[in-house]
Amino acid sequence: MMTSDFLRRVIYGNPVDRWLTAVLIAAGVLLVFLVVRRIVVARLGKIAARTPNRIDDLIVEIVARTRAFVLAIVALLIASRWLRLPSHADTLLITAGKLALLLQAALWATGAVDFWAKEYRERPASSGNRAGIATIQALGIGAKAVIWLLIGFSALKTFGIDVTALVTGLGISGIAIALAVQNILGDLLAALSIVFDKPFDVGDTIVVDQITGTVEHIGLKTTRIRSISGEQIILGNADLLRSRLRNMKRMYQRRAVFHLDVVYDTPPDVVARIPHLLQEIVTAQTPVKFDRSHVATFTESAVRVETVYFVLDPDYNRYMDIQQAIYLAVLRRFAAEKIAFAFPTRTMVHVRDSGVGVRESAVESRQL
Repeated sequence: MMTSDFLRRVIYGNPVDRWLTAVLIAAGVLLVFLVVRRIVVARLGKIAARTPNRIDDLIVEIVARTRAFVLAIVALLIASRWLRLPSHADTLLITAGKLALLLQAALWATGAVDFWAKEYRERPASSGNRAGIATIQALGIGAKAVIWLLIGFSALKTFGIDVTALVTGLGISGIAIALAVQNILGDLLAALSIVFDKPFDVGDTIVVDQITGTVEHIGLKTTRIRSISGEQIILGNADLLRSRLRNMKRMYQRRAVFHLDVVYDTPPDVVARIPHLLQEIVTAQTPVKFDRSHVATFTESAVRVETVYFVLDPDYNRYMDIQQAIYLAVLRRFAAEKIAFAFPTRTMVHVRDSGVGVRESAVESRQL
């Protein structure tokens, strides 16, 4: 009898048995939430470890960031449906639930940002790319700041505070700041473009306008290039991307063209053999792809033979070694075949009037 009287006793508008029921429901729901979270993290984590797909890893990371106090507040909200609460208490509980969900959403979003940044850092291509890692970290911090700012606005709106004026003020201030630092922002966005688009990497030899050098450092604002003449050149990232840039390291083959001039006295049969002779010399080199060799034109003082080939190696020293070997082989073969190189010459005819109606002429050939 005493127990039944106690259970029927009304506390804050609800009998004790209803309070106990709500407490048991809240505890049961919270226990279910915690068990489900643990099972999802454990089971899905094992599956994610065996798959190359990173989406399941992201889901595991987000579920693991679900906080127990948020689950407890949700359990209390569910259990409160069994109680008759005053309107102000019910409003307070609902507001607490909204704030908890907003906080949890922020934790999930920041967790996704951290996961994305971690994925970039652990890529093999990102190893040693300090500029890219620094850029991703800066972007991650900026993204987190935006997330917490949005959550803060939503929280203020939950309390009934009008944030329109605040958002407008921040927007105007942001525009003013952006105009004041537009050059810096342009370089920062260009750094982001370099990180993701990768027109060049540290260690690449690039040509920018009249500048040729090796990339030493890619920063958030500037890129440093070691010129072939020795000095360090610092270029803004935005200016760099606006220029016509050539990446010499990614030149998988280098085209080479050279001309040989032989004298007009060379017999036609010998001239006809010169392209085949040059083909033999070029194909003897490696790694080289022969393209063509032809008698190309007649100049003022020579028959010109044009030869084209490709060096299948971007290294410039390798290219010069092959070119030197080809030129030396040409000198030896021409000497053996007794083929004479032509020198630039010009023939001048001198005409002189002897004064008695006789014109005398003389021919003079000069080597230029």
